[in-house]
Amino acid sequence: MGGWGSGVKFFGPGGTVTFWGNLLYRDEVFVVALFLRPVPHTMRGIMKRMLYMETFGCQMNVLDSELVLGQLHARGFESTEDRSLADVILYNTCSVREHAEQKVWSRLGELRGAKQQRPGLVIGVIGCMAERDGGNLFSKFPHVDLLCGPGELDKLAAMVHNAVITTDASLDAGSDALRLNAGSTAGMTVGSPPARQVALMGSSVRRSSTLAAAEDHLELLDLSRSIAAENDVAQAYVRITRGCDKFCTYCVVPFTRGPEVHRPPQNIIDEVKRLADAGVKEVTLLGQTINHYAYKQPDGRTITFGQLLYQIHEAVPHLPRLRFVTSFPRDFSDEALQAMRDCARVCRYLHAPAQHGSNRILKLMNRGYTTETYYDFVERARGFMPDVSLASDFIVGFPTETQAEFDQCAEMIRRCRFKNSFIFKYSPRPGTPAIDRLADDIAEDVKRLRNNALLAVQQEVCIANNQEMVGRTVEVMVEGQSKLVSRQAAYPSSRIELGWTSAQGQRRTQMIGRTRGDQVVVFDADPLIKGQLLNVRIIDAKNMTLFAELVA
Repeated sequence: MGGWGSGVKFFGPGGTVTFWGNLLYRDEVFVVALFLRPVPHTMRGIMKRMLYMETFGCQMNVLDSELVLGQLHARGFESTEDRSLADVILYNTCSVREHAEQKVWSRLGELRGAKQQRPGLVIGVIGCMAERDGGNLFSKFPHVDLLCGPGELDKLAAMVHNAVITTDASLDAGSDALRLNAGSTAGMTVGSPPARQVALMGSSVRRSSTLAAAEDHLELLDLSRSIAAENDVAQAYVRITRGCDKFCTYCVVPFTRGPEVHRPPQNIIDEVKRLADAGVKEVTLLGQTINHYAYKQPDGRTITFGQLLYQIHEAVPHLPRLRFVTSFPRDFSDEALQAMRDCARVCRYLHAPAQHGSNRILKLMNRGYTTETYYDFVERARGFMPDVSLASDFIVGFPTETQAEFDQCAEMIRRCRFKNSFIFKYSPRPGTPAIDRLADDIAEDVKRLRNNALLAVQQEVCIANNQEMVGRTVEVMVEGQSKLVSRQAAYPSSRIELGWTSAQGQRRTQMIGRTRGDQVVVFDADPLIKGQLLNVRIIDAKNMTLFAELVA
């Protein structure tokens, strides 16, 4: 009589799993069948799980990734920068620009083979693409295990844990069913795929639960962030609002991130204070339309954005810098501008996307303001703060855009003297109103020409702005070694490391810093000064780069 006995696990010294096998008995003689599986999935819970995360898109996504990583680390996951070593791979995605999406498609395509070779690998797509595409992502990429929208990220840590456990259970079920005939080569039948993990708001209601419940759960995500002085972090983001109610016709954000929800001011203040206590020197407040912050207190009073700036500034006096993005040009109050002027540690920098210089195109975009409104906003801002630094966004090649209307964008850049502008070619985004209402009728080569032309105008303005700064002494936050500007301009064929030792024996290299007005400055210094606030004197301006020297 022959057959298989029940699964037998073999343990080495100290309980370490060395092999996995079954006992084959025939005529009362036992034969051990050993497979090349050093660690069974059921035992891997005692080991560190390696996690790889890649983030695409805006600062809001960067903050989301930081928060969910903190929760995953608390569950025992360990981050790795080598994707091939990861047990879990997560992509935090963006739907605003086509280029970012294409990168995600490419990454997911690359993982098909990895999933076949390592069935236990858990692959997740989170963020705006997950919310917008939903179950269609599973159709395109059946090897994906997990989807989580930005409005449900408080659930992500539990979802990843569940996906790992169910995947392991599925693989172990397949192993237990494995059969060997005497003298044959070992083989393995993997069990049925584990249940997929999905948490999406759904576009019909823009929330998967009541607004109050969603607000509470997401608030816990922000408050759960791990903050410690030993992390040696100089800059940090703090969210003050979630979602967007503007419904610009080209944008999918209101459908992927849900409606505007404003965080309680005391929670924001407490979070900023904890960051400053841990050594953070610059906090950037985040919101899709940040100046629309309005939190209604239980007593009926409303805390406005301007009031919030005042409160944070006074409550956290040991924070050297406070800045914010992104501002909506309409309804930017004088109260908020006055707070920027009066609070010395609030950076005088405004990123307020204009998107276009034509009133007709702005109406098609459903921006809710005119160019006259935008110009008034700029004049008021400079009236309160003559030294305020302004940045903008523009979309070229929007449906039906004429050459004359495009020229109005160039006129706006020159008139407003933007520090910089983020300029994009229009591309129809699935899930937006524009894709159904407006034909994409501007040829790609025309879009490219207009994009390059507007970049050239902005570069002219940048050069003029930078030349005016030569000779000034400004404070910079040292962010690290320069990557975009190097001394290889002087040694074009050289690959040597660009560093040297000063007469005093200090290691020196080219560092990069950022002013309160968000201008980027490069200068020679010791790399150990990273994270410090220092004064530099601007000595040159070439194209869009400021060059400086440290002030003793």
